[in-house]
Amino acid sequence: MLNQSPYTYIAIEGNIGAGKSTLASMLSRDWKTRLILEEFEDNSFLPKFYQDARRFAFPLEMSFLAARFNQLKNQLTEPDLFNNKIISDYIFAKCLLFSKVNLDEDEFGLYFKLFNIIQLQLPKPDLLIYLHTPIEKLQLQIAKRGRVYEQNIDHLYLENLQQSYFDYLHANADLKVLLIDCSNTDFVGKPHQYNQIKSLLCRPYTAGIHTFKLLD
Repeated sequence: MLNQSPYTYIAIEGNIGAGKSTLASMLSRDWKTRLILEEFEDNSFLPKFYQDARRFAFPLEMSFLAARFNQLKNQLTEPDLFNNKIISDYIFAKCLLFSKVNLDEDEFGLYFKLFNIIQLQLPKPDLLIYLHTPIEKLQLQIAKRGRVYEQNIDHLYLENLQQSYFDYLHANADLKVLLIDCSNTDFVGKPHQYNQIKSLLCRPYTAGIHTFKLLD
C-alpha cells in the first residue's frame, strides 16, 4: 500500500502517551519501511527534569536538540537505494514545541535562535500525522505504560503541550497534516481502526490540516 502512496517521509506526532511509537512501528512493520524512533530513554536529564523541572529544563532541551538533530540528519539525508520510505515517531520541530513550554523567556530566546540555524538542514515530512488525544485518556495511557518518571505529569503540563502543537500546526500552512481524533481510537486492539489509518495514509492531500475521526 505504501508503494501507492505519494509520501516518502511520513512522521507521526502527538502529546505524551498518544501512541506515536506504537503506530509508527506497526506501519513500518507492515509496509517494510525504514523506521525512526526517538531515543529518549538514553537521555539522563529526563528523569531529573520530572523531579526538578526548573533546574533541568535547559540542559534537557539542549540535549534533545542535539540528539534529535543527529539522529534525523543521519537517517534523512543518507539515501537508501533499496528502501527510501521512512516512518518516524517525531519531527524535529518537537524540540521547539517542548522548549516553548519548558523554558523561561530568556532561555527560549537563545534556544530559538539555535533551533532556527540548524533546522534548515533537515527536510520536513511529506505527510504529518497528528494523534489528537484527550488529556484524560493520555493520563490513562501514561499510567498504563508504567514509566516511573512520567507518573506525576501534571494535567496542565499536558494541556500546554497540546496547545503548543496546535499553534505549530496552524502556523505552518505549508505542511500536509492528517489530524486523527483519537478520543475513541484503539488502533492496537481494533484492527479495523488501524486499517482505516493505513487507508487514510494512501490518499493524496493538499497543504493544510485534514481532520478525521475513525469509525468505532
